[in-house]
Amino acid sequence: MTAVTLTAVGTLLIVVAGIPTAAADQVARLQPVVLERFDHDPVAFTEGMFVDGATLYESTGLEGKSELRELDADTGQLRRVVPLPPTYFGEGIADAGAHLWQLTYENGVAIEWDKATLTMLREVPLDGQGWGLCRAGDRLIRSDGSAVLRVHRLDDMRETGTLAVTYNGIRVPGLNSLDCVGNRIWANVFPTDQIIEVDAATGVVRAVVYATGLREAAWHGEAGVLNGIAHLGGPDGNGQFLITGKYWPAVYRVRFDAATEAEIQVR
Repeated sequence: MTAVTLTAVGTLLIVVAGIPTAAADQVARLQPVVLERFDHDPVAFTEGMFVDGATLYESTGLEGKSELRELDADTGQLRRVVPLPPTYFGEGIADAGAHLWQLTYENGVAIEWDKATLTMLREVPLDGQGWGLCRAGDRLIRSDGSAVLRVHRLDDMRETGTLAVTYNGIRVPGLNSLDCVGNRIWANVFPTDQIIEVDAATGVVRAVVYATGLREAAWHGEAGVLNGIAHLGGPDGNGQFLITGKYWPAVYRVRFDAATEAEIQVR
């Protein structure tokens, strides 16, 4: 399969909450390089995903259509699928060893699943909206669409703290699907085509990925926003990610290279 570089163009401009600021030198500008593409269900309203070995777990949303899916991480082939209760709107998911956690949007619960059987084990109360979720060691990190990430215990989803995400001292709203890799948190920024790399200790943005070309490559009439990022290569990753979006017909295996010119607009 041929590798394709998706070139980002334009004048670098950061717009956070309507305030334009010049990009700080310490913030890296990145773009995705496509290493491989495989088919993705174009009616999947992707809300989150993670990779465990050769398995890709995906959560999809919308009431009456939300599912937990298990796929082959190398081919995208669907292995198993379990529907959520019809009134539930599925959101982000995260690994928890033999189990996994799945958020709901406004149903007020998080669901714990057994990974081996895809059996629902329990529901626990969830304060506020559920958007993205990822595992950082013995903690879970949750987004709720704001600029503040919530920290939870891995075993029971009890909230233990918060982390404000900032770019040049300005909070970045719209944090969506998450992926934790080492001491970094990667976050889709809704409703843009950008992904940010966040220092998990400070909340400071260290890099911005400009992925408009990726969405354009996947475009069809119903394709929605970029959403869904999962690193490959274990807890610390190997520098490669799987990326997709809502109603996208493809999942891309990518790496992030330096971008010379780019534009981000957080709307």
